[in-house]
Amino acid sequence: MTHTQDTSLDSRGTARVESGRKSGLRPRKPLVRYGSWWWAIPGLLAVLSVHYVATSIGGAYAFTDFKGIGSFNWIGFDNFVKIVGDKKVFGSIGNTIFLAISFLIITNVVGLIFALALNRGIKSRYILRTLLFLPVVLSPLAVSYIFRFIFQVDGPFNSVLGAIGLESWQRPWLADPTWAIFTILAVMVWQNIGMAMIIYLAGLATVPIEIEEAAAIDGASAWQRFRHITFPLIQPAVAISTTLALTTGLRVFDQVQGMTRGGPFGATDTLSTVIYRETFANSHFGYGAALSLIFTVIVIAAAALQLFITRDRNAAAARKK
Repeated sequence: MTHTQDTSLDSRGTARVESGRKSGLRPRKPLVRYGSWWWAIPGLLAVLSVHYVATSIGGAYAFTDFKGIGSFNWIGFDNFVKIVGDKKVFGSIGNTIFLAISFLIITNVVGLIFALALNRGIKSRYILRTLLFLPVVLSPLAVSYIFRFIFQVDGPFNSVLGAIGLESWQRPWLADPTWAIFTILAVMVWQNIGMAMIIYLAGLATVPIEIEEAAAIDGASAWQRFRHITFPLIQPAVAISTTLALTTGLRVFDQVQGMTRGGPFGATDTLSTVIYRETFANSHFGYGAALSLIFTVIVIAAAALQLFITRDRNAAAARKK
């Protein structure tokens, strides 16, 4: 027995219902209705209250002379005017940018090299991956205290240099204004290479091995295969890893606080340490809030610029088509 469908209906959904009724089948109901957005309200309220409302209230203190206790007065942009004339703030901005860019480049380059080396072909690659990723799960502050001991004048590092005949290389690493910031950078890179490596390994897992084998058969060198096949296909991993590295480098605090506390003579001060010192040590909450507001704008702008630079242009072009 055949049934005819009412094709004169304008709505496809209604035509489907009529067809289902005539054939004796129950119409399929949508799992989630587009109008049923109310279930997301509790989560949205939690995010708004914890993140955005609290951040907005903290940002409002940037326009006050709040000391942490008692009443306060609205002083407009006086805190920002004070920041413009504060030399230590500009020095900390320079240190922050240096650490962020250096950390971004070194961590991603070395992490990508390790990922390529441990992607295939080495039997012990799983053990090596674990050993390289292990520092990531350690507390940055605890690691900083350990390396503070290692880099002391009479610490293990100088002792090893003396034992192998490199006494001329011995120096007070954390007390030297020239070398202290490079010491902090080395500790940051050592602890975070594993994270970049894992992200790139995940990206390399999506690269079809057949394409690489076909290119190798056609005579493409290892560098040509990486440049024209592997690297374009891991663009999403590059974007994720570089964004995380940039934000981590800009927000560096634990390593500086644990190893040098911003010294010697402000040579390793970053925006995070200056904000901490002004807010909690000097009780200049209004001034610290103004610094935090500027810091937030810098981080957002840098992250947006980095995402724009590392975006997948091929995917964007395909979406436009």
